[in-house]
Amino acid sequence: MSGITTFGERRLVLISGRAHPELAERVAEELGVDLVPTTAYDFASGEIYVRFQESVRGADAFALQSMTAPINQWIMEQLLMVDALKRASVKTITAVMPFFPYARQDKKHRGREPISARLMADLYKTAGADRLMSVDLHAAQAQGFFDGPVDHLFAMPTLVDYVRTRVDTANVTVVSPDAGRIRVAEQWAAKLGGNPLAFVHKTRDITRPNSAVANRVIGEVAGRDCVLVDDLIDTGGTIAEAVRVLRENDARSVMIVATHGVLSDPAPRRLAECGASEVVITDTLPIPRDKRFPGLTVLSIAPLLARAIREVFDEGSVTSLFDGNA
Repeated sequence: MSGITTFGERRLVLISGRAHPELAERVAEELGVDLVPTTAYDFASGEIYVRFQESVRGADAFALQSMTAPINQWIMEQLLMVDALKRASVKTITAVMPFFPYARQDKKHRGREPISARLMADLYKTAGADRLMSVDLHAAQAQGFFDGPVDHLFAMPTLVDYVRTRVDTANVTVVSPDAGRIRVAEQWAAKLGGNPLAFVHKTRDITRPNSAVANRVIGEVAGRDCVLVDDLIDTGGTIAEAVRVLRENDARSVMIVATHGVLSDPAPRRLAECGASEVVITDTLPIPRDKRFPGLTVLSIAPLLARAIREVFDEGSVTSLFDGNA
């Protein structure tokens, strides 16, 4: 079946890498299109081969890849997809990466370090991408790294709608796991109806990856249902420590909500044992069966991605998707 869908004289093509085919299929279903048949495999040396099995000449192409482990392999595969599209004479190329690679390395903490997120943007521009699309960047200013349009989408409306069905919003305190995410917590509080805020004070050793210590909570959480919000969960140490501090301060319950479930080991065990009532994430990244645990809820980001792709293709308005008011 052809993966090219024609709208008037224009053609939209959706192409998927191998990292998260389930998400690509959901996005294609939401769009009402078929994925372009693609051949992709690894040589014995580790090099990657990519070829599209039908003509994409003159089409508006959207190349979707989820940056899960092994992340460097999937970055390279998407770069090759973009290069192949450019050489196949497509009209425009949008690289869709729900989780932006190296997003946490967006500045220099010490001398002689790279700004890896900027390098990622440069690589996609060099490969031939005209536009990038991502969800909940770790630092919004990273949009400026790419010399072209960047569609920064927000999962908040999807997550907020779900949270409203799970808690009594009149008794909710929105909690940031650190002072740096307070702005996001403020947006959450506004969406839920002007709820009070709190944050967990923590210290971090910048010489040690995935290492932080939660010290104390700033704000009133006793007797409250706490919604602990963050953009991603990696090893789960910081968020599990935050739950511990909240429970020690007599929070009635703690729900963890995040967009990206990286869930590097030992995150599943930590989250399952930390005392949270529920852990809510989206499917921007694949969550294999061995990383799922009781109390984990995974919401689909496919409708948001599909709507954004449609708006970009139709040259419509995507403002509501950018400001979280979708």
